[in-house]
Amino acid sequence: MKFGEIDLSEAEGAILAHSVRLADGVFKKGRALTAADVAALKAAGKEVVIAARLEPGDVGEDVAADLLARSAVGEGTTNAAPFTGRANIYSDRDGLVVVDEARVNALNALSESITIATVQSFEQVATRQMLATVKIIPFAVPEVALNEALEICSDGGPLVSVAAFCGAKAGLILTRLSQTKDKIIEKSRRSMAQRLEQLGSSLGEVVECDHTIESVSAAVQDLAGQGCAPILLFGASAIVDRGDIIPAGLVKAGGEVVHLGMPVDPGNLMMLGKLGETRVIGVPSCARSPKLNGFDWVLQRTLAGIDVSGADVAAMGAGGLLKEIPSRPSPRERAGSSEAPMAARISGVVLAAGQSRRMGSENKLLAGVGSKPMVRHVVENVQASKVGEVIVVLGHEADDVRAALVDLDVRFVENPDFAEGLSTSLNAGISALAGDVDGVIVCLGDMPLVGPDHINRLISAFDPEEGRGICVPVLDGKRGNPVLWSARYFPEFTAVRGDVGARHLLGQFSEDVCEVELGDRAIMMDVDTPEALASLATDELL
Repeated sequence: MKFGEIDLSEAEGAILAHSVRLADGVFKKGRALTAADVAALKAAGKEVVIAARLEPGDVGEDVAADLLARSAVGEGTTNAAPFTGRANIYSDRDGLVVVDEARVNALNALSESITIATVQSFEQVATRQMLATVKIIPFAVPEVALNEALEICSDGGPLVSVAAFCGAKAGLILTRLSQTKDKIIEKSRRSMAQRLEQLGSSLGEVVECDHTIESVSAAVQDLAGQGCAPILLFGASAIVDRGDIIPAGLVKAGGEVVHLGMPVDPGNLMMLGKLGETRVIGVPSCARSPKLNGFDWVLQRTLAGIDVSGADVAAMGAGGLLKEIPSRPSPRERAGSSEAPMAARISGVVLAAGQSRRMGSENKLLAGVGSKPMVRHVVENVQASKVGEVIVVLGHEADDVRAALVDLDVRFVENPDFAEGLSTSLNAGISALAGDVDGVIVCLGDMPLVGPDHINRLISAFDPEEGRGICVPVLDGKRGNPVLWSARYFPEFTAVRGDVGARHLLGQFSEDVCEVELGDRAIMMDVDTPEALASLATDELL
């Protein structure tokens, strides 16, 4: 192909590279110039045009694009007629698109004249959705290059196909521990039913059983005998090892664990297994949420009849970070943004309104610990952590406490009802939070040994979508302070009364509690008495 400036005397049959405006219209780029066109251009005072002229051995852009698209399509797809060197490929069914990425890359590396762009392989697609576009960059390609591209397309099956969802009837096993609540069982069942329905399948038999190896084994054999496939195992506790209850129960039933875990987050604790020809999937706890997670990727392939191996699961890491962001979709939705994941927005509330009756006449928050008032240690530690705004709730001797913190970047909130108990200060602090925070860490003003690292470890554990909406520090199994609460629980604080704080909510919402072992006595040491104050190792604070 020759490209460049062509004298009009030789332009008949050439392909116009750029649009040319005339008095009575426009000759658009890509137009093959006729004798009449040439005459019109001359009449308009033109002498030359920028154009391309095909030579022997060249294949025009539309012909080349059409041939490539036809050779790329597979089952469940259709190609549209080419236009300006572009031919689109569409889905003619709902299902999962399968793209041979290696051959797509090889084709695109063959010649800069030939390109094909596709959606991501294994993306859920709908009928009439565009899957790929073939685009010839210049107006023609050498026949030799086209033939090489066609060989790549035809060697090894279609480049692009759509696997239809098979309409399976799945079995579901839900295990229970003594503390498992009925609403968690129902939430798990409902989540699986909705996912299956969205993928053209249905939930068949549901078995509830104890969270034991023997019970899981019997349930797996029961569902397999009824012909349920796949079998979904949703445990009361996350799978953390091949020797754990769910994997061990599958093995006892005669099955095998193909792969444990996956490099997708959320979804790390998924188990891929099988019993004979029946796929058995251990469901991670994050699947109680409708948001996309790694389990969905495995379930989608399974219900589309696509085999999933351990190597397939291990290869899901690139692009496998699906943390909660506005663009992370529910399984049937498609993301509409490339916005990066955002860290949780956590505020801090320091309760510093109490009357410190057990301390005697002295306000314990103002007592000197090392070189500073106790409350100042607490607030500075909170500020040094990864929390955003820090709110200090004042009450008893408010002016003196404020003076101890006067140069710190905090927001003060006064609680006029502080004498009625801790709950009033908690409500005052929660009510003062900004509306866009994801959670709050509630700190007591008399715990000066709780440092920034303690707080940061609680924040790192925080993930409401994975059932970690309340993060509690523990030492040797005993719970301490501070506690990090998801914003979803803020309305619950309005019902708290008296001097007990929100501790009872930990039992009420136990399914969302995450205990974080800190291994440090600081989380247990609130200074309530002169003896406790005297026993503080002040060098820990200096």
